Amino acid sequence: MNRGWKIALAVLMAVILLLTGILLTVTHWLPRLAGFWLPADTTIALDGNPRWHHGALWLPGVHYRAGECELADVKGVALAYHQGRWQLAADAVTVDTACAANIPGSETQDAPRTLAEWQQMLPAANVTVHQLTIAPWQSWAGELRLNLDPLRQHLYYQGKNLSLNAELNGQQLTVTSLSAQAPGVPEPVSLSGTLTLPRIPDALPEAGALQGDLALDAVPDPLHFRLEWQQQKGTLAVTSKEHPEPLLTIPWDITREEIVVQKGQWSWPWATQPLSGGFTLSAKGWMQGLPATELSGRFNMLTQGRGGKGNVVLTLGPGHLDWLNSELPFRLTGESKLDTLQFFAGLPGDLRGPLLDPQIVMRPGALLRMKGRLLTSLEVDEARWPLAGVSLSSAGIDGRLQAILSVHDKDMGRFRLHLDGRASDFWPDKGQWLWRYWGDGFLAPLAAKWDVKGHGHWQDRLIELTSLSTGFDQLAYGNVTMNAPRLTLEQPVRWQRDPQTPSFTGQLSLKAKETRFSSGGYLPPSTLTLAVKGQDPEAFLYKGSLQAQKIGPVQVLGRWDGERLRGQMWWPEQPLNVFQPLVNPELKLAIQGGTLKAQVAFSAASDQGLKAGGHWLVSNGNVLLPDNEFTGVDFSLPFRLEAHRWYLGSHGPVSLRIKEINNQFSMQNVTADLQGWYPWSDGQPLQLSNVSLELLGGQLSMASLQMPQTEAATIELKHLSLSELITTMKLKQLAMSGYINGALPLWLNNSHWLVKEGWIANSGPLTVRMDKDMADAISSNNIAAGAAIDWLRYMEISRSWATIDLDNLGVMNMTAKVDGTSRFSNRNQRVSLNYSQQENMFQLWRSLRFGDNLQSWVEQNATLPSQKENRDESPQ
Repeated sequence: MNRGWKIALAVLMAVILLLTGILLTVTHWLPRLAGFWLPADTTIALDGNPRWHHGALWLPGVHYRAGECELADVKGVALAYHQGRWQLAADAVTVDTACAANIPGSETQDAPRTLAEWQQMLPAANVTVHQLTIAPWQSWAGELRLNLDPLRQHLYYQGKNLSLNAELNGQQLTVTSLSAQAPGVPEPVSLSGTLTLPRIPDALPEAGALQGDLALDAVPDPLHFRLEWQQQKGTLAVTSKEHPEPLLTIPWDITREEIVVQKGQWSWPWATQPLSGGFTLSAKGWMQGLPATELSGRFNMLTQGRGGKGNVVLTLGPGHLDWLNSELPFRLTGESKLDTLQFFAGLPGDLRGPLLDPQIVMRPGALLRMKGRLLTSLEVDEARWPLAGVSLSSAGIDGRLQAILSVHDKDMGRFRLHLDGRASDFWPDKGQWLWRYWGDGFLAPLAAKWDVKGHGHWQDRLIELTSLSTGFDQLAYGNVTMNAPRLTLEQPVRWQRDPQTPSFTGQLSLKAKETRFSSGGYLPPSTLTLAVKGQDPEAFLYKGSLQAQKIGPVQVLGRWDGERLRGQMWWPEQPLNVFQPLVNPELKLAIQGGTLKAQVAFSAASDQGLKAGGHWLVSNGNVLLPDNEFTGVDFSLPFRLEAHRWYLGSHGPVSLRIKEINNQFSMQNVTADLQGWYPWSDGQPLQLSNVSLELLGGQLSMASLQMPQTEAATIELKHLSLSELITTMKLKQLAMSGYINGALPLWLNNSHWLVKEGWIANSGPLTVRMDKDMADAISSNNIAAGAAIDWLRYMEISRSWATIDLDNLGVMNMTAKVDGTSRFSNRNQRVSLNYSQQENMFQLWRSLRFGDNLQSWVEQNATLPSQKENRDESPQ
């Protein structure tokens, strides 16, 4: 090797060592070198040394900081040159826009470059960023691809919520497609169109036309919008497929000093009535930035309904919006007239604070009023919401909250309610709201004056009603009048709305003075206590009791699931005489003994009404009346109630058993069973059966009576003693002995008859004996009647038969035939007696003094026998 090759080899080795040293120390000298071209107080830092990887120069990471804030973080950078184009790729790029405020502005006054000059500076390159994230818009992250050269620039972006395909040729920007999935929007917003960019890229595009589609949950139809402008003027129009008239029209004019919107129009056809209006808006000094922009405007809404036409106007400004300290006054005034309601507003206020988290503060005099028909017949005379000093922000509502409501109903009456309280950073389930309420009114159907008052609060997820007192001076409905009922809290009602541990508790008490009945009785002062416990007002258990002095307690328990109320009631066994106050004193009925117990289950819901079933049981009851005494009364009442129809005898028939009834006619072993539907129908009848009682030594019975009645219900008389009947009626002028039978076919729904073709006949021989003094008196007063009475002084009846018809007016027609033997003057004479009688039985029952009138009755009705037979017989 000669001297020249040695020198060349030494130079090559030195260059290799120099390049190797430069590459190994690039993390130290490159950031310092870049500092000559970067803005002041900004630096670049590298993660490790670059290396050659798959034909490209690869860097693990690059950091660009502005002061102490990291403006950009680039990971996995690869740079290559292939087929005359640079290839730049990065695995991930994260940009924090908040750090841009730390970059100082340029102090040079060089003339701005044109868009063409910027484009000529671009190299032929393909740039790919696999994950581009820009804070604070992390939800729009995606993949970015750029195809650059001085004549044409193409951009493609694809993310989960945002995609864009656009191309720039000179000053012409073509947006092939833009799709964005915005929060709260069910479908992506799509956009396409062309823009003409300004020669110097420091202003808005000079011309353009963009169009797109948008779907919103609050709008039933898809929306189409189109934006067109030329130089400084343009129009934005929004339409829907189903409505030809534009929903929104914004004509705008932009200069460097001001943005002006004049004669803007809007309409909303999907409300209960079509709404429309106009608006104007001005933004002065907008080129100086948002804080220096002076905003003012006016919006209005036209309505038409009850009371005619209405106009609501919102006036804005002048004021400004700022990222940190906005100050924009506004005033909402006018009348909104809907179909049945009218609203009147006078609401001055200010929009204050940061633009992204503003606060609305109402000024003195802010008042919202309403009147009109709230329900079908409920008329709101006035509702007032004073709002002075109330503020609204993302933190919640602050200030004094008041409301006054006056309403009336032509059928139900009237009432007035007041609400007053204070809120502190309150939203539902957040912050605090303290309130008190009071009111009064008149409930017309019950002829009752009404009042209410109480306190409560809503603290975070806890709603608590700490006090309640509401009641009436009386409740009068039908035949019942309840005096001074009042509902109060025994324990506060607390509703804990925490999803993890929800709870709903409280205890109420309803107290009332005497409850009077038109029948004359009364219920003593009563108290109903009720405790509730559950998850919320739509899912809780309740338990309570009802006590009216000695009556009760009746135990109640059940549950409410938001749709159906279920429960059970128990009436423990107690003496029957505690119910004496319920009996009208004028009846002179005294409860002497016995017991009562009951059990009822019920269910109530809007779709089914009230369903109930249970069993009432009276045992060994004793009741005393002036002329009657009931002893040994047993009454069993099983029942069901559904769809306003009772089924009596659900577990066996309703049963009545009475050991003895003592009155003018003593009756023993009274029985009656009842089973069926009430109200009854052809398909669901009511049947009374097993009716019987023992009286006058015999029995009265009825096998069955069905309602509606399809056949007669026959009342049978068996072996009734005439001797006991005469003794019971205390007839001293007449004596009878023997027994009778009978059958009375009973009709209750016949258009004419109550009893048709009834009969009564003797059961064995009968004997009739008339008092001698009575017979002699009749004979002395009337010779014709005396001759007939002689035949009746003593008679033995071998056969008697009577038919009876009774119409529904009480008129009885009776036809009778009597065959027998009369003994008079020691002679036996054959007697055959035929007679008929018509009498109003309803009038007869009013007096049972039959014995006192017997003489006159015989005088008027006795006739000579139609057949006589004289024969000598020895006295029997």
